[in-house]
Amino acid sequence: GIRVVPEFDMPGHSTSWLVGYPEIASTPGPFKIDEEWGVMDPAMDPTNEKTYKFLDQFIGEMAKLFPDRYFHIGGDEVNGKAWDSNPKIQEFKKARGYKSNEELQAYFSQRVQKLVTKHGKAAIGWDEIFVPGAPKDIVIHSWRGPDSLAAAAKQGYRGILSNGYYIDLMWSAARHYAVDPLGGAAADLTPEQKQLVLGGEATMWSEYVNWENIDSRIWPRTAAIAERLWSPQSVTDVNSMYARLEVVSQRLEWLGLTHRSQYRKMLQRIAGPATPEEFAALQTLADVLEPVKDYTRGESTGYKAITTTPLNHLVDAVPPESDAARHFGELVDKYLAVRTSKEVPEYQIFDITSELETTMNRWMLQRPLLSEVFATSYLAKELLPVSQGLACLGSRGNAALASLRNGTRPTDQETSSSLQTIKFCETLGTNAQLILVTGPSIEKLVHAAAEAQPPSTAKP
Repeated sequence: GIRVVPEFDMPGHSTSWLVGYPEIASTPGPFKIDEEWGVMDPAMDPTNEKTYKFLDQFIGEMAKLFPDRYFHIGGDEVNGKAWDSNPKIQEFKKARGYKSNEELQAYFSQRVQKLVTKHGKAAIGWDEIFVPGAPKDIVIHSWRGPDSLAAAAKQGYRGILSNGYYIDLMWSAARHYAVDPLGGAAADLTPEQKQLVLGGEATMWSEYVNWENIDSRIWPRTAAIAERLWSPQSVTDVNSMYARLEVVSQRLEWLGLTHRSQYRKMLQRIAGPATPEEFAALQTLADVLEPVKDYTRGESTGYKAITTTPLNHLVDAVPPESDAARHFGELVDKYLAVRTSKEVPEYQIFDITSELETTMNRWMLQRPLLSEVFATSYLAKELLPVSQGLACLGSRGNAALASLRNGTRPTDQETSSSLQTIKFCETLGTNAQLILVTGPSIEKLVHAAAEAQPPSTAKP
């Protein structure tokens, strides 16, 4: 059931092509392999017949290597700067009556699509190839979202959705699980139009992955996306999904994937010659941290990584989603739901309370235990602020829990101070490109303590 579809992005995202074949470039160069990433200026020259002669030979060669029917030609994110600076290209546009670079790219895409068809393949391309007059046998690959996918289907084009399934954005499994190719604007399509939506693709871009952490960036969240794509739209129970995802994760580990085991090894390098107690404290801290989301890495610090930057910091080691923080949040919700219930045995409430208290005590104790690690490990030094933040959250959480247990309501000023402190603590991982994700659960405890019954009527 596995199919391998090659993508060769053109005419943009093509700097590496132009290093070897500068004659098909829109500008004279010189060109070099990029060490950064993003939308680059270089692009193929869509007005040069040499470009199409080269692509004809190239596509013909690649078509023989990849047996799948589909052939991806990219087509995304051409900023047009290379075309705007070339007088010959501007004359070409004027002669053909093109008013925009989008029209020029449509000309290019249609010529490339004919080459793909010539070599027995069906073309797939990103949203940008969906232009008036595009042949109906192409497949639109949507990174822009359901609106774009639905617009293509309404005009009779097949489509694939990737927007919402970009696993390099470090979203939770639940957030990906909530996205459906037939949701949003696609929900209003006719039955015939819905048949044109072929499904979705989990997309993994590799700017911040290496051999150590790539498994953790892909698994187990991709299994949740697979279930969404292969299941009825009515299957939406997130708690059930997470219960089954844990089983899948264990099976993947048994099969040899390293999404769990490599995490521990990367922590050991960060910890250096730590004692077992110190290493356990570092893991307590790391287990409730997540990498920053979307494309925000480096924005807060101005630190720009390149292709040769070592990926050996804690942000590279921790999983995209903290199971420990999610479990803690579930425990807080359970406690707040049953703490005053007369239907739940006292010993069960005590057990939940004790587990919460023990967990938050560990958060408070990890800070002093890590003092020597912070002093001796270069890779651990940047974690000092976020370690202090977790200890503070543990302290605030335990204070709120004590108020709820004792039936003592904090003053409005104390509550306001606690909430402000929690918000501040959540920012302390910024310089290390990390998010301390237990803050919202502590906020729930603080709010519950502030809204608790007066002492005279509170349950012991």
